[in-house]
Amino acid sequence: MTGQRAELVGRQRELADLERLLACAPGVVLVTGPAGIGKTTTVEHFLSRRGQLRVARASGLPWERGTALGVVDQLLRGSPLPRDVAGLLAWCAEGPGLVVVDDAQWADLESLQALVSTHQRLVSERVLIVLVAREPELPVSVPRNAVVRIGPLTPADVRTLAMLHAGRDLSEPTAHELAAHTGGNPRHVRDLLDELPAQTWQEWTAVLPAPRAVADEVSRALRSCAATTRAFVEAAAVLGRTVPVAAAARLAGIEDPVTALHEACERGLVATVPGRGLLVLSFPDPLVHAAVYTGLPPLVRHRLHGDAAEFAEDEADRLHHLVARTPAPDAALAAELDAFAVEQAALGAWAVAGRALIDASRLSPDRADRERRLVRAVDALVGAGDLGRASAFSAQIESLPTSPLRDAVLAYLAIQRGRPTEAELLLTRAWERCRPSGEPEVAALICQRRVLHSLSRWHGPDLVAWGRRAVALADPQDPSAVESEAIMGLGLAATGRIEQARETYRDVVARVSRGAQSQRVQMGKGWLDFALDDPQTARRELEIAVPTQFRMGSIRISLWAQAWLARTEFALGSWDEALQTVVRAAVQLAETGLELVRPLVHWTGAQINALRGDLEAAQAHLQQASASAHSYEVMLIPACLARAQCAEAQSDYEGVLRALEPVVQLWPRQGVDEPGFWPWQDVYGNALVMTNRVAEADEFLRPHEDLAADRGHRSTRARLGYVRGRICAAQGDLDAAKESFEAALAHLRTLPLPYERARVHFAYGQTLRRAGKRRDADVVLRRARDGFAALGATTYVERCERELKAGGLRPKRSALDLTELTPQEQAVTELVAAGMTNKQVAVELFISVKTVQFHLTRIYAKLGIRSRSELAARFHADPAT
Repeated sequence: MTGQRAELVGRQRELADLERLLACAPGVVLVTGPAGIGKTTTVEHFLSRRGQLRVARASGLPWERGTALGVVDQLLRGSPLPRDVAGLLAWCAEGPGLVVVDDAQWADLESLQALVSTHQRLVSERVLIVLVAREPELPVSVPRNAVVRIGPLTPADVRTLAMLHAGRDLSEPTAHELAAHTGGNPRHVRDLLDELPAQTWQEWTAVLPAPRAVADEVSRALRSCAATTRAFVEAAAVLGRTVPVAAAARLAGIEDPVTALHEACERGLVATVPGRGLLVLSFPDPLVHAAVYTGLPPLVRHRLHGDAAEFAEDEADRLHHLVARTPAPDAALAAELDAFAVEQAALGAWAVAGRALIDASRLSPDRADRERRLVRAVDALVGAGDLGRASAFSAQIESLPTSPLRDAVLAYLAIQRGRPTEAELLLTRAWERCRPSGEPEVAALICQRRVLHSLSRWHGPDLVAWGRRAVALADPQDPSAVESEAIMGLGLAATGRIEQARETYRDVVARVSRGAQSQRVQMGKGWLDFALDDPQTARRELEIAVPTQFRMGSIRISLWAQAWLARTEFALGSWDEALQTVVRAAVQLAETGLELVRPLVHWTGAQINALRGDLEAAQAHLQQASASAHSYEVMLIPACLARAQCAEAQSDYEGVLRALEPVVQLWPRQGVDEPGFWPWQDVYGNALVMTNRVAEADEFLRPHEDLAADRGHRSTRARLGYVRGRICAAQGDLDAAKESFEAALAHLRTLPLPYERARVHFAYGQTLRRAGKRRDADVVLRRARDGFAALGATTYVERCERELKAGGLRPKRSALDLTELTPQEQAVTELVAAGMTNKQVAVELFISVKTVQFHLTRIYAKLGIRSRSELAARFHADPAT
């Protein structure tokens, strides 16, 4: 039972697709994917649930590929029917059934043609023809929407499979590594789980091997090659997954790399990299590379790594090859690695520094050196955002004697995991035992960790105080000083010292403008620019801070940058780009295990999907954005905002108040209430008004209005202004309400914030309509509707439509002006007007049904219509269309 469940892990979508296609029978479906991915298992399980249906089965065989109608003969064996199309049609006419051809890539052409011909002649017979084939396409055509591609397992699927198949509880980083290494192929995952010792999965493993079956296949392919080709491929494996052809040839000592490259490509051992001509080769997947590398005899591997170290132009590569060829502890090489790690840490290249220190620790003969280097390695890995590898060593670090450095590193890990109580205990103990005069570098490191801890608590005064200590203790170019300064500006702004914050960033930008350290500065400055109503500059800064590939930056800082970039894109109205940013960051979050930034990333995903009416997707993001009352404030606040804004999109104002109650209770409040950073005040105040708690809303709003006016923060004044307008209207002072709404719009006039503008118009229009000013309300509500429609905020478009309908003054248009529509919207209009359903339109245009719904919402808003029937009627009545 467990084995069967393990084989079906991650196949719910594919099984649902087969059920859907069977319901639409007659039809033909191609089930495809690489070998070992689970095609046959998925189909067999599908068949097992169809016990009442007749099944005709056959399998393609390579040596029978030339036998005409051989597969048809298998299908109808034991039946008196003729072995041809007529026989297949007669079988189908006998009642509901399934025709299944496994390994269809080996089926003879005549049989495949007969099956397709049969499918095309079926009318009402409830028969589904299932062709199961490997990835290469068949020589016959199958409709695109009838292809079920069995995809790779996700890391979450791999974790489930490991538990069900082998009882292994893999960590998330290990599951990600195993999924990437095997390409998510369940056969390879199961083989490695069976073949490797249980201890392997509890430790950090630098290189996973290939399963024995793959290793044997690769070994056979290598043995069939010429000696020069074998040497060429082995040299390439030592150099890496993707390497220059010239470098592999030089290391292998061959003069004609093209001949060797050609044979290796023919054997499927390597491939050229598209767009790079013959300059660069790569191994087709990690398993082939692992099989070649681990198959090298020790002496050959030792020699190749030694030669590669001599040829290496990059210091990191040279040291890597020296480590790979060293069989015993080596104090000199460990010291060289340590010095290199210090250089890389000064540049902010924490990932490189961490790897060097791990190697240095393993090669250190002295125990004290070994332990101290391991602690520093974990610190560097956490700084890089590689919590998976850092966590693999955490138990070992915790077993070491207590020291200020050890405690500071464990606190750093606790912060990134979102554990404030644990981090506070460790940081307090580290500082109490530290001697700043004797260990200034360790003291500065502890201060920098305090800075990050204070940022996560969103406590500006502590952040500034510890930041200044770190800067005073460390060299100005030291990573601790740079990162402290990069964050200190946020602390100054969170305590209302805006000009000091700007000045801090001007100074640090002038000193740190290149390399990985600049990533920290640009992330912090982008965050500040966004908070201070300059989203366009913020987007530019944050986009620069996102990439890590070319500047050796930290994935940890990149994730912060992506979280705020998504908020910036949301504010600017670029919601599609914001969702893409969220999806990309979510994948990296799952790989790294950085809990601290998780709610901040998913906040934007939840809000946009809720506003677009995709409540299922919004709920998925809400689950990921969750945080407890014991979490860091920088986790709790966006988690509460996400829940509140999703509730608001559904007009659940009591839900808004419940969601934001933890934010209302936070203390101290200075940073939480500072305008620009956390836009919660208007959401809460609006919910109070909408639940008839007007007096409470008035009392709540006044101090926030005063603070926003004192800071001169325009977008906050606009947000609070529309709430003030609602309050005034509820108190019977319509003139004051109109004045508040107009003032709010004036604050937004020069700001590129389309959602905020539409939001003010909606509240303004609602207020006017309920005050009986229907004509004025109609104008304002149409502006709100058009603004929401441009963003795809379908929930508010529908609410605007209801308000307009209730007002009864909406003008009707006599003709359709299709020039207002995008080309895709025009295509959707024509197909819907022709009578197609959303599903049919989706199939015709190769887009999703949700995308069709999204386009229709915008079409209705642009053309001033309410339904598909009205769209069709006016489309056909208009001579121009």
